[in-house]
Amino acid sequence: MAITSLKAGIIGTGFIGPVHLEALRRLGVQVGALCDLPDRVRTLADRLGIPQAFGDYRDLLRSPGVDVVHICSPNRLHCPMALAALRAGKHVVCEKPLAMNTRETAEIVKLARQAGTVFAVNYNVRFYPAVLQMRKLVAGGELGEIIHVNGSYLQDWLFKDTDYNWRLLPTEGGKLRAVADIGTHWMDTASFVLGAKIKSVFADLGTFHKTRKRPLGEVQTFARADAKLKYAAYPVKTEDFANVLLEFSNGARGNLGVSQVAAGRKNCIRLEIYGSKKSAGWCSEDPEMLHFGNRDGANETAVRGTPAFGEGATGFMDYPPGHVEGFPDTFKMLFRSIYGCIAAGNRCECAYATAEDGHAEVAVCEAILASHQARKWVKV
Repeated sequence: MAITSLKAGIIGTGFIGPVHLEALRRLGVQVGALCDLPDRVRTLADRLGIPQAFGDYRDLLRSPGVDVVHICSPNRLHCPMALAALRAGKHVVCEKPLAMNTRETAEIVKLARQAGTVFAVNYNVRFYPAVLQMRKLVAGGELGEIIHVNGSYLQDWLFKDTDYNWRLLPTEGGKLRAVADIGTHWMDTASFVLGAKIKSVFADLGTFHKTRKRPLGEVQTFARADAKLKYAAYPVKTEDFANVLLEFSNGARGNLGVSQVAAGRKNCIRLEIYGSKKSAGWCSEDPEMLHFGNRDGANETAVRGTPAFGEGATGFMDYPPGHVEGFPDTFKMLFRSIYGCIAAGNRCECAYATAEDGHAEVAVCEAILASHQARKWVKV
């Protein structure tokens, strides 16, 4: 079966839904159905060139023209939608975090195993070529024994007290915000590169804006403040930033900084792996470069797609060096992996995050919250 014979349906049209749509179309996958609020979904579907429009996701799941469901809705809806999609016999690509708590994620994992269909969680950062190459370097022992890992995920889109999104509300996004929204991306990436799970954490969470101003109207993710909007003050119950110490199952230690109030950082993921032979580091704001650190020789910088960079991303690069492959390309490569596995009858080695991986990240988040509250190390 070719991946172009598969048909997708997308639930949700906020920031990330259109990203999924574009990546799928670049692969030649037909997106035949869209689901969103009943009063606007038909208009959105027409504008995006999608034939079927549904105001209820259960109607989308009943459509015979949908093989794979992409869940791009707010976090609180992930669990019921994922379970319903699995029961409908659909393959699923679910945005992260997988669900609101480990009770929900465990239920999804159980049903996904029983269903036998492909279930993936959208941790797209795995598919930056530099990340894939670092994973290969670690697995091959080229960095030596891993001593520790350092990094951060920094943004500034919630820098002002007038910046607003549903993720700020615990009822919509969960008890953790910065950690669950972007910190999980970094932690999944680090675990993927190391081939090791996070087994214990020590966390400190902080909220700079104790009170924010909520616009009286709908606001899209990353939207700029509008002087014409009217605002209502509300107390903030989720963190703006966090610092987390980590212990991995392979004995390596790590430290992670997360912030959504870091002025000037639009979407900066930084990951540095320090081994007993050498180090490797990468930053998403300069995605083509992989940096190597040496104690006795000169440090090195390798450009994606060159011999010095390595071949760990073979099959997940389409452009030559100097033709930047960045954020949108990671979705295309992730979906290439997922849809390739579906086309192969779910008989393949997958690089994408599974339901089990999604469950593990939510378990880490719960440990981080417990650690912050108890002010001590907590096992995952």
